[in-house]
Amino acid sequence: MKPLVLILCTGNSCRSHLAEGLLRASAGAVLDVASAGSKPAGFVHPLAIEVMREIGIDIRAQHSKHMNEFLNQGVETVITVCGNVDQACPMFPGQLNRHHWGFDDPAHVEGSREEQLAVFRRVRDEIKRVFDAYAAGRLDFRHSPALPQ
Repeated sequence: MKPLVLILCTGNSCRSHLAEGLLRASAGAVLDVASAGSKPAGFVHPLAIEVMREIGIDIRAQHSKHMNEFLNQGVETVITVCGNVDQACPMFPGQLNRHHWGFDDPAHVEGSREEQLAVFRRVRDEIKRVFDAYAAGRLDFRHSPALPQ
């Protein structure tokens, strides 16, 4: 059974879905990955879906859900990607790790479609850098020889 990494954001419509898709793509072989929110919006932002498709990751099947859906599951690691949910985040059964990596919220950017897409792409790329590094560490640890006792 793979350890569950739960990525949390307040609305679970954008940043957490970007991170979920990216982490699943880079470490889905060794981790179960899910996202949720403290006040879920009920949808995945269409521009999040679009900018992920640009890099070959399809997040259309992901859906917005409440973090309480995971209270009875063994969550190994919780990663919060916005400050508001970091303050409201409960402890989950089996939780060993908690990280907070905050990112700007592209869902609230105003302007033309191209201006909005530019912000979504920037945030996607920032999330990708952080979560690719996290995935690489998890993959390295999994494949490293056992430490001496």
